[in-house]
Amino acid sequence: MGDRFERLSEKHIDFISRQHMFFVGTAGSEGFVNVSPKGMDTFRVLNDTNVVWLNLTGSGNETAAHVLESKRMTLMFCSFDKHPIILRLYGNASVIHPRDQKWDELIGLFPEYLGSRQIFELNLELVLASCGYGVPYYELKGERPTLAKWADSKGIDDIKKYWEERNMESLNKKPTGITGDA
Repeated sequence: MGDRFERLSEKHIDFISRQHMFFVGTAGSEGFVNVSPKGMDTFRVLNDTNVVWLNLTGSGNETAAHVLESKRMTLMFCSFDKHPIILRLYGNASVIHPRDQKWDELIGLFPEYLGSRQIFELNLELVLASCGYGVPYYELKGERPTLAKWADSKGIDDIKKYWEERNMESLNKKPTGITGDA
């Protein structure tokens, strides 16, 4: 079952800061459940009950569609090194787009990525820490440069076209709000 907490401790925050990857889980009221791996320098702890992560342009936009329908989100960090732990953050999320006023307040927390499309803010309701004894050891070789290179080669106008072509709807044909039409 693991240890339950109402908020992040300094120990949790330190653990998160050492992770190079996390997973995002969301679901609408029906249809597919989405679990996405995230990397790069895209995660920040605002305080012991609020975190944000920067969502970069990708082939789908499931998380945005799900959060519009159901604010539930789970983030999972797991250690792949000598200290076995799995840390899950449960709560209600909101999506912030470049057109939103709050975007300007938060985007400066992250490096500049041309493909930045949303920031998700998660208000924590539960923090669960459990053993990671079943998680294998892995060694980080480094970040993949492919996504940033792809975005840089397209430019912002072509990225926005890509959003209109590939990021408007979820797999279940739900709107994502990427262009303000949700």
